[in-house]
Amino acid sequence: QVQLVESGGDSVQAGGSLRLSCAASGDTYVIYYMDYMGWFRQAPGKEREGVAYIYTGSGSTYYSDSVKGRFTISQDNAKNALYLQMNSLRPEDTAIYYCAADPRPQYDGLRSVPYYKYSGQGTQVTVSS
Repeated sequence: QVQLVESGGDSVQAGGSLRLSCAASGDTYVIYYMDYMGWFRQAPGKEREGVAYIYTGSGSTYYSDSVKGRFTISQDNAKNALYLQMNSLRPEDTAIYYCAADPRPQYDGLRSVPYYKYSGQGTQVTVSS
């Protein structure tokens, strides 16, 4: 089994920055072969939205149009930590942000991130205008 724990959420003003972290622990064999890691978010009254993911083998990254150019996803070499650097935050970025991971997602792309096999409990990000 794998556990994911997010941290770094906070309340900030529009235009500010936050860096979210996700620590992975548990079965080291599973973590080593975790090919996909990502972030999704859920705002009140809205559906879960894939924000970004990384293919850990090549380091290729993918972003939703709503965050492209403002957010950066990264990982450490051991795959036991994932980060989301969020700059130029907007009130519409307010949501609970979840870290997620999957060795082999059932579907391609950002739409699958909220359905990855492993996910954390989330961390709250609030952006005020």
